Amino acid sequence: MAAASLADYSLEELLDEAQRRINCARATYRGIILMGPPGAGKGTQAPNLKDEFCACHLSTGDVLRKAVSQGTELGLKAKEIMNRGELVPDNLVNEIVAESIKSEECKNGFILDGYPRTVSQAKFLDNFLKSENKEINDVITLDVPDSILTERITGRLIHKASGRSYHKKFNPPKNDMIDDITGEPLIQRKDDTAEVLVPRLKQFREQTKPVIEYYKTQSKNLVKLIDANDKLSTVWERIKAACGVNEEKLY
Repeated sequence: MAAASLADYSLEELLDEAQRRINCARATYRGIILMGPPGAGKGTQAPNLKDEFCACHLSTGDVLRKAVSQGTELGLKAKEIMNRGELVPDNLVNEIVAESIKSEECKNGFILDGYPRTVSQAKFLDNFLKSENKEINDVITLDVPDSILTERITGRLIHKASGRSYHKKFNPPKNDMIDDITGEPLIQRKDDTAEVLVPRLKQFREQTKPVIEYYKTQSKNLVKLIDANDKLSTVWERIKAACGVNEEKLY
């Protein structure tokens, strides 16, 4: 928050920012996996987790695009595969995610969004973190009935540069199709349709649900199942409670 723009913020916003900085100074390393079907609210809750734990938010798609744009050795390999219209294989995704976790941005921890998608990826992640003397602390699983997901998906709006998400009905931007923070245009993804949702849900059930079961076998209290069929603020309070967050307010 730049000093020159302090007048643009309310007292409550300034206090919240001060609280965030204190939390960051106190932060201990936290490894979080955020899971749930398309439309469950991962894109909305991930920034909250990022601020709460001063961690990095690693979305699989964003991580791959960043590696490609930076022209890293792994990114160039991924680009070549994607240019052929093929899926980036597990071993390469694993290496790119591991490289990101080791970055300075993730020194206080990470929120993984969209990874691991398979049990083999989860096992790789466990072994990698063990080699770094780190671990997964929370597997937050957002639970929403299929009937609700269609309405959520078809009304979703995205700020492409940051990944911030809105919803035409449940979480609309202040100005139509405009990002609240930057004033830049919002987009609706081409695959955010009822037709595309059906195979995406099928893929989630077949690939990702076994990952949840895998983590249940690792530790009794590792997986936190969150009822996400509610107001955004209510869901966030449930997530904080599940993660044992006790807020010490300045005011």
